[in-house]
Amino acid sequence: MRVTAALKRADARNNRDQIIAATLVTFREQGVDVPMKEIADRAGVGVGTLYRHFPDRDALIAETAQSYLADLAQSAATALAEEGAAWPALSRFLHDCAQRRVGGLAAAIEPNLHAEIQADPRLHEVRGRIVELISRMTRQAQEDGVMRADIEPGEVAALMTLQIYTRAGESYAAAVHRVVEVVLDGLRAR
Repeated sequence: MRVTAALKRADARNNRDQIIAATLVTFREQGVDVPMKEIADRAGVGVGTLYRHFPDRDALIAETAQSYLADLAQSAATALAEEGAAWPALSRFLHDCAQRRVGGLAAAIEPNLHAEIQADPRLHEVRGRIVELISRMTRQAQEDGVMRADIEPGEVAALMTLQIYTRAGESYAAAVHRVVEVVLDGLRAR
């Protein structure tokens, strides 16, 4: 019995993870008004399974926002831990945000976060972690003399949502590299 219960829990977690992953992609591509059935189909689950995990669209939006913000906080923390210095960590983080198309997802989700969702303490906590990490990277890069002193952490945070458009014949990865390098050049101390 224990093995069966454990398998059911693992299956439920897997379904939930698949729903969140499908929602992230679908919201980024089509916005938050996409039919729930389309999200369920993309996740490879039934609509009933989607509604067992998320009773309504607001619950799905809130959980998707939580997931995407937690991923961003982890990306920033990992960059800071692995790069050894603030400037390369910040550069890596901004490249990662652009590669993940955070701007497209933020444009889809943020305007639709209703007051009750915005009041969710989990969202405040994870947003606070991101702000703290960006502030730390920004201040340290400035103290190291690598980044312009007149740049505020809030301005750097806004760059997380940079939306990248590709030129004809250009891959998205190449466009991200080109555009983010231009942005980073503008942040560098002279």
